[in-house]
Amino acid sequence: AADAFLDLVALGIVADVASQVGDARYLLQLGLEALHNTQRLGLLELFKIANLNPAQLTETSISFALAPRLNALGRLDDANISVEFFTTQDLIRARVLAVQLQGFNMERKRLCDVVFQEAQSQLRINPTLLDYDALVLENPGWHPGVIGIVANRLAELYHRPTVLLSSAEEQVRGSARSVAGCNITAAIAQQQGLLLNFGGHAMAAGVALKKSNIPEFRVQLSQAIREQMVAGTEESPSVMAIDTYLPLEAVSLSLAADLDRLSPFGAGNPQLVFATRDLRITTKKTLGAEETHLKLMVEDAHGMVMPIFWWHWRGADLPEGQFDLAYHIETTTYNGQRQLQLRWLAAQDVETSVVELQKPKTVEIVDYRGVPEPRKLLGPLLEVAGVQVWREGLAIQDVPGQTRYELSGDLAVPLEQGGKVLVVWTLPPGFDEWQAVLERVNPETLYLFDVDPGAQDYQGFLQRLAGLVKHAVRANSGQAQLSVLAAAMAQREPIILTGLSWLEAQGHITIKSHSDDILLFAAGGHKNPGEVQAITRMLREQLAEVAAYRQYFANVDAARLKKS
Repeated sequence: AADAFLDLVALGIVADVASQVGDARYLLQLGLEALHNTQRLGLLELFKIANLNPAQLTETSISFALAPRLNALGRLDDANISVEFFTTQDLIRARVLAVQLQGFNMERKRLCDVVFQEAQSQLRINPTLLDYDALVLENPGWHPGVIGIVANRLAELYHRPTVLLSSAEEQVRGSARSVAGCNITAAIAQQQGLLLNFGGHAMAAGVALKKSNIPEFRVQLSQAIREQMVAGTEESPSVMAIDTYLPLEAVSLSLAADLDRLSPFGAGNPQLVFATRDLRITTKKTLGAEETHLKLMVEDAHGMVMPIFWWHWRGADLPEGQFDLAYHIETTTYNGQRQLQLRWLAAQDVETSVVELQKPKTVEIVDYRGVPEPRKLLGPLLEVAGVQVWREGLAIQDVPGQTRYELSGDLAVPLEQGGKVLVVWTLPPGFDEWQAVLERVNPETLYLFDVDPGAQDYQGFLQRLAGLVKHAVRANSGQAQLSVLAAAMAQREPIILTGLSWLEAQGHITIKSHSDDILLFAAGGHKNPGEVQAITRMLREQLAEVAAYRQYFANVDAARLKKS
């Protein structure tokens, strides 16, 4: 029965950082219950090695204890061994495999430390590398299985997107990790002329390029990131949104227990972020065999003292004097007793604090999704002055309105007319595009429709894109705007670039240049069968992600859609 695999479902959802909304969240809840009672011998042996109580496993246990051990196998050896690990009925074999996973995880930690120290050494020798908006480092000896982990650590440490590259002769491959406020894959996509291939999502990506292109890649990627941040469509990475401020005296085990009822936490359902003002550190103590963690005692202005843990501290500077602190409130179990635990997130000196209180938006939603004759409902809305209708794809031809790039937040509409009104006619292509529109328009009223923008399947996408490119070659000397193509296709910009790469690999076009929003291509070119298969796979995956998001948008509780 399918229920027999729920424990593996929980592991997969958390380890792959899947968005915990809708069905995924429900399956994770069921999966955690199944994991508490799992009979898989491999997992039971791994629990013993990791000092985990099966009955008290949480999504945090998966993230910090189980997932690293399970993923280490695929990073350093043959991941197929994991099939035997999950299915074996031989206790001795299960114990051996669990020990192997532990060994691989220890080796993974060692390799991560080596790469991290060597990256730090590069920065000490050549500090000008920190002058760029993107941190791009390369070393031929770095293990490709761990550079993504270290890239994430460096991105957090230096507050900028990071790309680590491992070279094999003249070709280098690497992993990129981003920070809040930067879509790293979109920035990388703008450097397509320098790359052999790439792929990813807003926070992580993989890249391959010639070693000789690294310096230009570093410069151009930094420029793309700088322009992206100036555009301001994402929250600044230097700002942490706080759900509420609390005095230390309000932090209690009962509050932590109430918060646990909102779990499981993760992508799509993040933990609440709390903050307390005007603290100072009274004592500190390093933890762990390698002293990579820190336990601190902090005191507020009223003399209230509270312990807080800074996991993966790794010698970072501590604030001096008074500071404001952002943290998670959690519970942990020690010797069978439930205890309060605070987890350090970020701190700022009182004088320069940039932590901001997140203010909830009040947006009225009129839900017309699924109505049988949407055009009859749209007609009266088109007659109201100042109403903006977001429509893209084939709908551009028969519905007056704006694309995502034309929508404005500057319209002054009287409140008696509904204030700023946004009509969402066609389904948005992704979360990032939806959030960018909400931020720009900041509507008082949302009218939600769920019209299919058309030509969204693999074949339809390529046929329509080829038609638009053909028109640009004939009517506009081969010049086109990426934003115009994205709106006409009702797709995300990285998918348009992938589609153009497919047309080029098939020999239909030649991409002559790509600068900012302007593309220049010519008809015809050289077919490259070796690239077609990889690009096809990437394109199908990207289109599937958009289709999944549109299905989610069409069916999710409307109240969730107005939340940024």
